[in-house]
Amino acid sequence: MNPVLDILGAVFLLLGAMLCFAASVGLVRFPDVLTRMHAATKPQTLGLLFVVTGVALSLQNFQALGILVLVAILQLLTAPVAAHMVSRTAYRTGQVREDLLIEDDLADDLAAAGFQLVAGDEDEASDEDEDSTPSA
Repeated sequence: MNPVLDILGAVFLLLGAMLCFAASVGLVRFPDVLTRMHAATKPQTLGLLFVVTGVALSLQNFQALGILVLVAILQLLTAPVAAHMVSRTAYRTGQVREDLLIEDDLADDLAAAGFQLVAGDEDEASDEDEDSTPSA
């Protein structure tokens, strides 16, 4: 065992843990869906990559390296795509605070595609659900 690699692995593990903690704090503290999705993916993904690197350096084992690389690849492929889809759905359903947007490029793209966000869609849908429920 190489003590330098162990120390370097511990540093990567601590950095990764700090980034994952920062992601969780951002997820709780940020005000809307878009900023929460940013906090859930950017530092968390980098934090997991640091943790994987730290574990690989600490273990110093080629057998574990294959699984660690697979974990890193799957995280890089799935987390940003999932956050993108959640953010687009939140935008299309009107659950985004527009006062926090600096530039809204998606509105032009959606308007060109024929999508219209009608104010009060959620209220009308909930009224219809209440009317259709049988009363006792």
